[in-house]
Amino acid sequence: MPGFIKPQLATLKSKAPKGDQWLHEIKYDGYRIQVHVNGGRKKVYTRNGLDWTKRFSTIAGALDIPGQAIIDGEVVVVHEGRTNFSKLQAELAAGRQDRLVFYAFDLLWRDGDMRRLPQIGRKQALLDLLGENDIESPVLYSEHLTGDGQKVFEHAAKLNWEGVISKNASAPYRSERTEAWLKVKTVQREKFPVVGFVKDPTGVAALYLGKQEGKELVYMGKVGTGWSRTVSSQIRRQLDTVVSPKSKLTKPTRKPKATWVEPKFFADVEYRDITSEGLLRASSFKGLSRK
Repeated sequence: MPGFIKPQLATLKSKAPKGDQWLHEIKYDGYRIQVHVNGGRKKVYTRNGLDWTKRFSTIAGALDIPGQAIIDGEVVVVHEGRTNFSKLQAELAAGRQDRLVFYAFDLLWRDGDMRRLPQIGRKQALLDLLGENDIESPVLYSEHLTGDGQKVFEHAAKLNWEGVISKNASAPYRSERTEAWLKVKTVQREKFPVVGFVKDPTGVAALYLGKQEGKELVYMGKVGTGWSRTVSSQIRRQLDTVVSPKSKLTKPTRKPKATWVEPKFFADVEYRDITSEGLLRASSFKGLSRK
């Protein structure tokens, strides 16, 4: 039985593929792990090969399987009907495991190497393995759909899921980024009032953002990517016209490098999620407009 196996990774695409040869799974927003079972001894590795068996001991303990197996999957926390990375981080930081769920989506080893088998064969073997051994929560089998991947993706977007992973049903497992696995991510987009910025020599290094909630202007975090040097300079010239001596946020936020502004400009921002602290995650700037 081998040690840690480098994981197969998906290639990012703008649209999900069509055709019966593709299996479409939910893209989970969690930690990729690999569980090794060897005659009752268990190890859990991160995607980079770190031994995190203690952190995920509950999941390892639930995989009561005879013989040898290596299972690939994702650890998540489900919050309000979808996987939530911020909640997962909070659970791990607190040393808790009771909310962790392991979505198993591939079988790399079962008393022998499975990686040359087609994707659909590995998934069926995984489903059989979990079923025959009565494996239950916190270990769940990652279901898939076939057919029009874009329709699956559109449903995922409506449900605010992270996106979809489309896998070629006939492809073997390869420890690299491949076109046999394709990922399409959902993104959310919204306009937020700019409440401040961080200067750099020619423009802005970051924008501080707010959001109007009733009569309160609350802090939503910052955005620091998505502009060229030229656009950065243009943003700076516009924001320099509305500089304020103090923050306009309802609750002051300590930002020593901030230059505060009147909330007269709105940043158009794409983001992945809002964290448990109420801040934007994976944000990217798309444009600036006047109120």
